[in-house]
Amino acid sequence: MQRDDGEADIYLPPNEMRAVLHKDRVKARVVRQDRRGRPEGRVVEIIERPEQPIIGRLLHEGGVWLVAPEDKRYGQDVLIPKGATGPAKVGQVVVVQLTEPPALFGQPVGRVKEVLGEIDDPGMEIEIAVRKYGVPHEFSEACLAEAKALPEKVRPADKKGRIDLTDVPLVTIDGEDARDFDDAVYCEPAKVGRGKGWRLLVAIADVSAYVQTGSAIDIDAYDRATSVYFPRRVIPMLPEKLSNGLCSLNPEVERLCMVCDMLVAADGEIYAYQFYPAVMFSHARFTYTEVAAILGNTRGPEAAKRKDRVKDLLNLADVYKALLKQRGKRGAVDFETTETQIICDDAGRIEKIVPRTRNEAHRLIEEAMLAANVCSADFIAEGKHPGLFRVHEGPTPEKKEILRGYLKAMGVGLSITDDPRPGEFQAIAEATKERPDAQQIHTMLLRSMQQAIYTPINSGHFGLAYEAYTHFTSPIRRYPDLLVHRVIKAILGKTRYQLPMLPTPGEAHAKLAKRLASRVKAPTTKPQKATVAPTKEVLAWEAAGLHCSANERRADEASRDVEAWLKCKYMREHLGEEYGGVVTAATTFGIFVTLDAMYVEGLVHITELGGEYFKFDEMRQELRGERTGIRYAIGTRVRVQVSRVDLDGRKIDFRLVREGEDLTTRAMKDKGAAPAGVPVKASAKRSSRHKAEAVPEQRVERSAAVAAAGPQSAMQAFKSAVKKAANKMKGRKPRRA
Repeated sequence: MQRDDGEADIYLPPNEMRAVLHKDRVKARVVRQDRRGRPEGRVVEIIERPEQPIIGRLLHEGGVWLVAPEDKRYGQDVLIPKGATGPAKVGQVVVVQLTEPPALFGQPVGRVKEVLGEIDDPGMEIEIAVRKYGVPHEFSEACLAEAKALPEKVRPADKKGRIDLTDVPLVTIDGEDARDFDDAVYCEPAKVGRGKGWRLLVAIADVSAYVQTGSAIDIDAYDRATSVYFPRRVIPMLPEKLSNGLCSLNPEVERLCMVCDMLVAADGEIYAYQFYPAVMFSHARFTYTEVAAILGNTRGPEAAKRKDRVKDLLNLADVYKALLKQRGKRGAVDFETTETQIICDDAGRIEKIVPRTRNEAHRLIEEAMLAANVCSADFIAEGKHPGLFRVHEGPTPEKKEILRGYLKAMGVGLSITDDPRPGEFQAIAEATKERPDAQQIHTMLLRSMQQAIYTPINSGHFGLAYEAYTHFTSPIRRYPDLLVHRVIKAILGKTRYQLPMLPTPGEAHAKLAKRLASRVKAPTTKPQKATVAPTKEVLAWEAAGLHCSANERRADEASRDVEAWLKCKYMREHLGEEYGGVVTAATTFGIFVTLDAMYVEGLVHITELGGEYFKFDEMRQELRGERTGIRYAIGTRVRVQVSRVDLDGRKIDFRLVREGEDLTTRAMKDKGAAPAGVPVKASAKRSSRHKAEAVPEQRVERSAAVAAAGPQSAMQAFKSAVKKAANKMKGRKPRRA
């Protein structure tokens, strides 16, 4: 059970869980500590039971209908009365509405509210995820009607009060599979101050021109707060007529936009900027691959096809290099991480998982967008108007201590100060990039940082080393960007933007609020002056920021859940196969390994690491064998076999493969047997895994004894292990039952 105040969680024994469900808010009393030292509680009262649909598979067992929840945190099946199954058939995935809550001596009862289909239907994993995480996936009738009434194209009346940029050769640069185009760019050489520089234009779709504050479209957009991206499917923030049509900067059509017009000096410093509404005409739709090819060879076939735009692209490349220099001067953190893309066939099955490679075109657009976002934050701050900043704070005191200890233990000559700057992290990354354990060190640097949030209180962006930063460049898919556009327009018009009365934030909002509250520590000294209470306006912006941040997390969790489901389904077809991989995390219960060939992560449980006792070194973030000293840390290369896949739990289990171990030996181990002369390791029997977790020391000692027995029979090795264990037990006091 998670505590509201952010303190240590309370453990509820199984008998206490019978009358409660996952997501219930309860009042509990701590009655004792369990064997692990965790506070153990007893439910006193159920404070709140949210109305929540439960997704699961309909089963018919012993004449009784029931639904086994897909989310195992519910802990118990839901009984379905005979007349409440609706059109659902056995084995189908259904959505259940509870009609009777669980009790100490009775299971929860419900009725089938919706039939999603068969578990193997294409896209079923997405249907489950959107309901599991409460992602809004259907627009209201009022929203759709409002979108339908919008014009098909830009009308002459829409251009009033806007600067005409249709003759400026703005272009879009996006991925091959992009369907909505938020941003367009153009660059040309310009005199900046007394020196040379560039004029950089970043034109962003003007969603605020069509989505009025408090309208039906606006309410639905706020409720979603962001578009959610799944393999082969997107749940957009805005109706398709806007996201793929009227607001998308499609090639060779007029579109309304908001422009950040910048003068960039030769050293990458933004010398001046201005914002204005405009009308644009996209002169070309480029892909990242195409632009990278043109910049790599201006006389190649790709450049020949786009010869009219090559000079503009070269100007963009020049301003990008200057902005990159400024990034280095700021000391912004810049770690290269590997993102993956799941390629599915028409049936929704994974064909392959490939890394997303970032080329110069990706970085070029990224730097241009960062520049526009920084100008937006500065414009709002200078205009003294409330708005949402994208805030990324430095590491917490706890994470700083962990990182310092880790760097010291790893023999890194550099560390971080009490009030670290981003440049300190970048310096460590640069100093260690040639080390064999560079990946391990860089991973720890990343993990020490906090997640970014939206808030009206500007605390700067630690990772990017900006004093003020916001999101301006993606209003089609992010609600905070739409709010930033409205605030900029208000400042330009010398008015004040008023947030509307928007729907009450939901579960995701509450979860993030608790998480953020847990970070707040009581002050060690009394404040010298009384702090001024925030105004209603600021509180409203705080609520909006919290809502957008929480739903961003919700979207990420839903996307990760679908990817995990797809990867599990994919790996079921590769059971028993072996792959090389690298350790990506070490914990007290094992190591997580990511496969080289498939970019899939799985767990090697501690009982699978070998015949000895392994201890977790928190300082070094590694598991070390007490007898052999063998270490498993982030970055360690291993070879594993896919041993088990749990689709419902989204878990993949591996077992280590050691050199000299042939396939016959491994196959017999998996069956719990061994060829003559080869002892069986108890840890290889997956069926006894829970016993191993309960008594790891006894299990590992026995495994070590058997492994050390040499070329004896399995029975001789077992007798030897028992004898050694008996000798070891002499003189010990008997354990209490």
